[in-house]
Amino acid sequence: MSELLARLAPVLAFAVAWAVTGACCRPGSYLYFLDQPNERSLHVTPTPRTGGVGVMAGLLAGGLMVVAAGLGSAPAGAALGGAAVLALIGLADDRFGLSARVRLLVQVLVAGGYLVLLGHPGPWLEVAALGIGVVWMSNLYNFMDGADGLAGGMALFGFSAFAIAAALSGQEGLALVCAGVAAAAAGFLVFNFHPARIFMGDVGSVPLGFMAGALGLAGRQSGAWPLWFPLLVFSPFILDATVTLLQRALRREKVWQAHRTHYYQRLVRMGLGHRRTALLAYALMAVAGAAALLALQLGFSLQCIIITMCISLHLVLGYRIDRAWQRHLIGASTP
Repeated sequence: MSELLARLAPVLAFAVAWAVTGACCRPGSYLYFLDQPNERSLHVTPTPRTGGVGVMAGLLAGGLMVVAAGLGSAPAGAALGGAAVLALIGLADDRFGLSARVRLLVQVLVAGGYLVLLGHPGPWLEVAALGIGVVWMSNLYNFMDGADGLAGGMALFGFSAFAIAAALSGQEGLALVCAGVAAAAAGFLVFNFHPARIFMGDVGSVPLGFMAGALGLAGRQSGAWPLWFPLLVFSPFILDATVTLLQRALRREKVWQAHRTHYYQRLVRMGLGHRRTALLAYALMAVAGAAALLALQLGFSLQCIIITMCISLHLVLGYRIDRAWQRHLIGASTP
């Protein structure tokens, strides 16, 4: 009976996320923290930023049901625990504001603790690189949470791909946990798709980024997929955040300061708008996820071809946006 109920975990995750996010939208709610527009914002109206509470409530409810039924693996349970810690820190940051050093220290400790619990074998340089990767995923997801429906959509598409791959490999517990994360994101998207009534905030974006990295490593350890699979699934977010950071560093800008030059931000500012930018991102996310799932079924040579084609598509799109952005800036400066 418990296993049967565990298979309904995604339904529970969606329902809890939908209900809690809806409650956070109400002005009288204790979790009604307003996000005031600033130099990084694409919105002009103060909007609550605690939608991540709903996402986390949903995915934890679904995930813990799976773990309690004995279907979830220890790495999946550890990922849920780490996400819960980061959610609490994110909530405190959204409410009171924490220094970047404190947030980074907690992220490093959580990522390091997860790798210890994972029992990852290998050279210390590899372990350190994986830890840095998990921390970077946590932060880049936060960087990419700046347009209506974007971060929630990435979670829906990305963790759905994880769930399908885990199910195909016979990892039912991992599949259900991943499906629960996707379902929780869907419950949040009901309120976050343009025009957004609520934003995710650090309480949701940082833990989701951590979950992407942590469950990606859990799937690798269990044999559900190789390391390139989660990187390809989340490549639209990874490349946007990473390339933007490198471009700002090359221009000698202060990369830690808020800005509005991510590719998705430029699309919104050039007139595509939140809705069409999100739909374009969804299409790209769907292509990346489908390509990753297809590549899993093929041999090494075909895998390399598919990965190369997918990354090339991202780079071509990035180049086209760069060119359009330059024309936009020239047009804006011309009287």
